[in-house]
Amino acid sequence: MKRSAFLTGLGAAAFPFRVRAATIYDRVHAIARTVPGVIGIDCRRIDSPDPVFSYNSDVTFPTASTIKVLIMATAYAMDERYPGTLDKTIVTHRRDLVSGSDFLSQQPDGARFSVRELIVPMITLSDNTAANYLISFFDFTTIAAMGRRAGLTATHLERHFMDFSAIVRHNDNVTTPRDMAKLLAEIARGARGGPHPIATQKHCRNMLGIMLRQTDREGIPAGLPPGTPVANKTGVLVGVRDDVAVVDPFGSDPYVLTVYTKWLTHATPAYEAMRKAARLSFDVLEE
Repeated sequence: MKRSAFLTGLGAAAFPFRVRAATIYDRVHAIARTVPGVIGIDCRRIDSPDPVFSYNSDVTFPTASTIKVLIMATAYAMDERYPGTLDKTIVTHRRDLVSGSDFLSQQPDGARFSVRELIVPMITLSDNTAANYLISFFDFTTIAAMGRRAGLTATHLERHFMDFSAIVRHNDNVTTPRDMAKLLAEIARGARGGPHPIATQKHCRNMLGIMLRQTDREGIPAGLPPGTPVANKTGVLVGVRDDVAVVDPFGSDPYVLTVYTKWLTHATPAYEAMRKAARLSFDVLEE
């Protein structure tokens, strides 16, 4: 949908066609003031090293499940180095189940899945046990190396999901809005055949295709015009609501938006802030 059609439906007064830098600054700060906690935002075109707008983009936030994008990227990158990696078999057991595993909790003990097959519920349903199996399969060192290859300087995967003993030791999975925006931009550029991709064009397109099937659409997607393709990944913890997305990934001018929060006293304003940030991104970048 073109921006003009969206504006007609919402009222042009709310979304001026020409958005000055000062206006963007004011709107971003207005969004931040509505959040009962800390928010970080990074919005950028996929081929630009600098954000179009940002707020606390270098502040560290809990990744929650958004770091599953890095796990997925590691799997596809390793398949290029070692062809057939995605087809390797992982045997699952009910004793390994952790909460937040809607897919694997429905599977029998000893069920067998390929790496490729486990990536899908890890992303689309945010299945934590699937993520844990993939972390163990690739190991923390390999995933960290993938992050460095993508230029991530503040992203750290320190524990499995729902590992409460590690949580008590403050071994947290963390990132910044800037880091995750860089990772998504790398994948999106790769999907368009851009230079120096983290994976082949086919693999990058497959990753975005899986993210397009994400089932949680309460944040960034809900702030965009109906029908807008959004490849996103959400994250939820106590006091945390996150969403990261490539908007219109296979369109003519895709862009990235990442929104992180922490120390929330209420979750609803965080979702509203995500939607407002998405509307602002659309206002600024869509023609």
